[in-house]
Amino acid sequence: MAGKRTTAESIGVGHAMSRVPRVKGDRYPRGNLAGFAPNTVKGRLTFPPSPSKTLQKKINRKELKQAMLSALAATTSGELARARGHRLPPDFELPLVVSNDVEQVTASSEASKILKNLKIWDDVERASKRRNRGGRGSVRGRPHKRPVSALLVVEKKQTVQRAFRNLPGVKVVEAASLNVCDLAPGTHPGRLTIWTQSAIKSLDARFGGKAN
Repeated sequence: MAGKRTTAESIGVGHAMSRVPRVKGDRYPRGNLAGFAPNTVKGRLTFPPSPSKTLQKKINRKELKQAMLSALAATTSGELARARGHRLPPDFELPLVVSNDVEQVTASSEASKILKNLKIWDDVERASKRRNRGGRGSVRGRPHKRPVSALLVVEKKQTVQRAFRNLPGVKVVEAASLNVCDLAPGTHPGRLTIWTQSAIKSLDARFGGKAN
């Protein structure tokens, strides 16, 4: 009943005015007071979004699994990674697998040192340069666009999440919750991905040996 608790009513016919609810003593219709008149000034929406509507798109399980496996395969291609805009050395090889000790990192200084040793720090610096978004994005709370950088896939986040979350464009995700949007953001496959050994074993068990 928000906006509908009012005494406004139509004055009827014979006055050469539209029959919209009007506040008593005022000749102008006011939608915020009339409530039930969507075509008046400051009136409610004609067909407002329903809170009970399901804003979710279903997808076939086999189709989703095929998309996941395709996105996983794309992470092993250096050409696709460079096509997405990642800055990689000429002799850089994928996939990039590190030891499980990375999951015990707690400080951002250690995390940045690891990325520098892996020769992908240039890509992190690329992701730090944001650009302004065109159109109405600045009004809607998203005025900037920032590129994505490396994706670190671990078995359990533990403390590594706090170490890498301050690095621009870097994201840490567990192998159990890995999805297509993480591997192919913006529908573009080939994201630069760092795997831990335990994450690969967990992912292989998740897909029944097809992840290799």
